Amino acid sequence: MFTKKRSLAAVFTAAALVLAGCGASNTSSESDSGSGGSSEDSKWADCDMSEGVQPVADVEGEDADKEVTIGAFNGWDESYATAHLLKAVLEQDGYTVDIQSFDAGPGYTAVAKGDVDILTDGWLPLTHADYLDEYGDDLESLGCWYDNAKLTIAVNEDSPAQTIEDLATMGDQYNNTLVGIEAGAGLTKQTQEKAIPDYGLENLNFTISSTPAMLAAIKSSQQQGTNVAVTLWRPHWAYAAFPMRDLEDPKNAMGGKEFIYSFATKGYSDDNPKVAQLVKNLILDDETLASLENVMFGEDNFAGSDNDAAVAQWLSENPEFADQLRNGELG
Repeated sequence: MFTKKRSLAAVFTAAALVLAGCGASNTSSESDSGSGGSSEDSKWADCDMSEGVQPVADVEGEDADKEVTIGAFNGWDESYATAHLLKAVLEQDGYTVDIQSFDAGPGYTAVAKGDVDILTDGWLPLTHADYLDEYGDDLESLGCWYDNAKLTIAVNEDSPAQTIEDLATMGDQYNNTLVGIEAGAGLTKQTQEKAIPDYGLENLNFTISSTPAMLAAIKSSQQQGTNVAVTLWRPHWAYAAFPMRDLEDPKNAMGGKEFIYSFATKGYSDDNPKVAQLVKNLILDDETLASLENVMFGEDNFAGSDNDAAVAQWLSENPEFADQLRNGELG
């Protein structure tokens, strides 16, 4: 993996926090995700990120179309991060790239119908299972690029708790509070219905408010030197902006990890083999993705104001990345 440069932002404006709040979409709220009807033993339950990776230059044939449309899901930070990252590299190679925003359901519909070429944010085997059940016959998998998508309970890294269960006896060191996000988020439901009863956390005040409030609580704890426990999820740029770590979850109360896949319109790789290969070559780990998102969304950086400029800066700080993507060397 290429050498990474972590861009740390210690403070955020209210605007940046509101933008980050949209990230609650990543936590499987009923309004923007499938119901997760498929089981974890589906064909999407395991993914080798290196499968099919090879240098784009070795791919036979030429692309039929130099214009590429990528769909990004409203409020899903990693969706915009990967879409704009691919856009930057493709435009270096002479393509014209248009990024279009959708909620998850319409996004899958657009790719299935061929109105959009590619989407990069398919959460499987659970979160988007219903969309694959409905549209899978009209989609082409371009592989998975991230293998640690999950719901978490996180604390500041220098605090004492090591497992979620520790909060039951160490609550007084965390102001007897677990800071949550929006009431309608799947993360909130999972915490209420599984983590709290499974680990006996009923003595904690589980505050349900918003993602901006959760991030503000982290910021405040860092400034005051106090401990904080929050509901969070990976991938999220807060892991790059703040020294946070996940509590161990031996009972798997927060649910298992998922993979994030890229999909294209069925037959896309036959018509555009080089673009498809570039997408297949994409592999990001937690540190790399959090670093990229932090540049895009942190106040000390771009705060969501100009995603293309943010990605250009990140690529300038990681000059080897684009060629390693083209050469299939990110794994």
